[in-house]
Amino acid sequence: MEALTGLSIVIIIAVVLFLFLFLYFVPLGLFITAYFSGVKVKIVRDLIGMRLRKVPPVLVVRNMITATKAGLTIDQAKLEAHYLAGGNITKVINALISADKANLGLTFERATAIDLAGRDVLEAVKMSVVPKVIETPMVSAVAKDGIQLKAMARVTVRANIERLVGGAGEATILARVGEGIVSTIGSSESHKEVLENPDKISKSVLSKGLDSGTAFEILSIDIADVDIGQNIGAILQTDQAEADLKVARAKAEERRAAAVATEQENIAEVSKQRAKVVEAEAEVPRAIADAFRNGKLGVMDYYNLKNIQADTDMRTSIAQPEEKKKSDG
Repeated sequence: MEALTGLSIVIIIAVVLFLFLFLYFVPLGLFITAYFSGVKVKIVRDLIGMRLRKVPPVLVVRNMITATKAGLTIDQAKLEAHYLAGGNITKVINALISADKANLGLTFERATAIDLAGRDVLEAVKMSVVPKVIETPMVSAVAKDGIQLKAMARVTVRANIERLVGGAGEATILARVGEGIVSTIGSSESHKEVLENPDKISKSVLSKGLDSGTAFEILSIDIADVDIGQNIGAILQTDQAEADLKVARAKAEERRAAAVATEQENIAEVSKQRAKVVEAEAEVPRAIADAFRNGKLGVMDYYNLKNIQADTDMRTSIAQPEEKKKSDG
């Protein structure tokens, strides 16, 4: 009896396991739902095949039901392929339904390509129907009169389905609009001209075709705010004046250093000449002594020479100015 009870438990476990595996590989509930929703799927080829191909049947069948109820015909194999490629089939189906209702002409192939490119295809379709407003950061530019202006713009864009794959994003739009604002303000003769007609900026920027090569179409550019900044022209002139002053000071210092060097050279030359004179004067007593020894100079001649020298010193002293005499005294 105990052996029979153990066998019954094993059989019950086996049956439960079999039913679990059967219902896992053969989702009868999903098959019935698809049948009554008008989606034709086969148990063996489709449902069991998807299990074996590592594709969740519930995800594929429910999206096929959603598309069928919206009046779209979607191939099951394409849905499986998109899932296996790493795509989001739910967003693709919802985007196709939204695009169909809005008459955007979005095909399944383009929708899957947009999804695989990393863009939110459903958000792109919504932006095609309801435009999005992008606000630029504060852009600074300087008019020709040297006054800085700070402007901020709101750009209304709509997604371009045809250029979503390979098209530039919002950052490019903002960069181009900022560049256009700088160019327009910089070409204005006066900052007052921009303040009086801020729409001049938006018209000029909008006419440049800034949405070329992007995934968006620019509908309008509106200047939200324009503020006056610094007087850049005056600041530049002040900086230039300070730079010129520094250059002039440097050149003056260079000339002063050259003059000092020249003066030092002259002093050195004078000192050298004085040294030669002193050296020559030192030779005079020696020459006189030699003249005495050789008999070429007598005593009277020597005294006459001393008298002449004393007379010369006296005349030199008389010829000096009074201030010189006082300083020597």
